[in-house]
Amino acid sequence: MRPNLRYDQPVAATREFSAGGVVVRPSATDPLKWELAVIRPRGKKVMALPKGHIDQGETAAVAAQREVREETGLTTELVEKLGDVKYAYKWEGNTIFKIVSFFLFRFQSGVIDALDEKMRIEVDEARWVPLEDAVKQLSYGGERQMAKKAYTVLTAPK
Repeated sequence: MRPNLRYDQPVAATREFSAGGVVVRPSATDPLKWELAVIRPRGKKVMALPKGHIDQGETAAVAAQREVREETGLTTELVEKLGDVKYAYKWEGNTIFKIVSFFLFRFQSGVIDALDEKMRIEVDEARWVPLEDAVKQLSYGGERQMAKKAYTVLTAPK
């Protein structure tokens, strides 16, 4: 039991739903290896996956693909849903319960980090990193899990 929680006080809680993409392409130096598109959010020293809110009328997969395009500059093809990451955080005194649905995408076209200038308020940098390195370097545990799932899907015997 949390010591400062009183049963006669309301607890503010909000649910948020977002979607993100795990974008991969074959490595330019080794076709048996994969690269992953990652971002560095504006003003932060973290490595993350592109993600964002689901707009009204969008499916999670469509939102993830839109967020990938906006935050990396890449056009992609949906492969499959990888899973959901669930966590809670505090914002202005409220507890936010968040679910982020992640999807595996294959790179189709575009130049990474060629972003619309409006997106620079959200993203400092987008770049390719080796997938096996990203599994260790991503800053958030749930996103590391999604990169591991993508690696498993991509390297599974066919």
